[in-house]
Amino acid sequence: MITVTVLHPGTMGAAITAELVAGGHEALPVTKDRSENTWLRAREAGATAYDSLAEALSRSAVVLSVCPPQAAEDVAAAVAAHGFAGVYADVNAISPQRVRRIAEEIRPGSAVVDGAVFGQPPGKGRSTRLYLAGADSAVELVASLFTDSALHVCRVGDTPGSASALKMAFASYQKAARTLAGIAHALADAHGVGDQLTAEAEIMISAILSDPEYLPSVAARAWRWAPEMEEVANTLRAADLPTDMAEATARVLACWEQDKVQFDLPVVHTLSQLRSEKSR
Repeated sequence: MITVTVLHPGTMGAAITAELVAGGHEALPVTKDRSENTWLRAREAGATAYDSLAEALSRSAVVLSVCPPQAAEDVAAAVAAHGFAGVYADVNAISPQRVRRIAEEIRPGSAVVDGAVFGQPPGKGRSTRLYLAGADSAVELVASLFTDSALHVCRVGDTPGSASALKMAFASYQKAARTLAGIAHALADAHGVGDQLTAEAEIMISAILSDPEYLPSVAARAWRWAPEMEEVANTLRAADLPTDMAEATARVLACWEQDKVQFDLPVVHTLSQLRSEKSR
């Protein structure tokens, strides 16, 4: 049995806590200054709630930080202030830079493991992926917490930052795509064509993120897609809807202007054009 302090479990954190407990480990959420919902989630997960962070840390070999991204560094600093000497696992949706700052400047433990959770909260037949990056012994300790659980552990690098980079890359598509869907439906609704938009979307078969070989064809058509996105921005503006994402898309497409109708360019070239935007 390994004792783990969990800070501060929401829906995802509570489900991960339940997996810890089911695996025979002891989970210690700290409920001081937290909402009643935090206490209730801890109890439902089978965890032992503590009022004192210092006491929970003194009993723990691992700290698992599962909190809103904006609170990640504050949580790490609170742990560091108590001189915690165990393994600190940050599984929050934060940038690689912030993870490295936590590891190198805040230093909340003897080792920091960078983690990223993919999928819905584990349990009830759902399998969730936990990507980990960090020193071998620290990663192995965190991974051992979830042996035979609904949380499938994947190693993604030796230094903190790799797991978070993967999370940011995925979230940049996943969250933006859903936001764009909201804007598209709001625009269609403003013009009374919502049902037709849904019908067209049902016809489409799209797996863009899982097929990077398709991207050169996007770059080859960017010369005409960028002006189209400017037209989209004008249409959104007239409907009193946000234009930011359409305008940003037009700017990104402009990075590929020189690849006009060159459909056979390699993917690596297409990606490099985006990375060299500032130099242009």
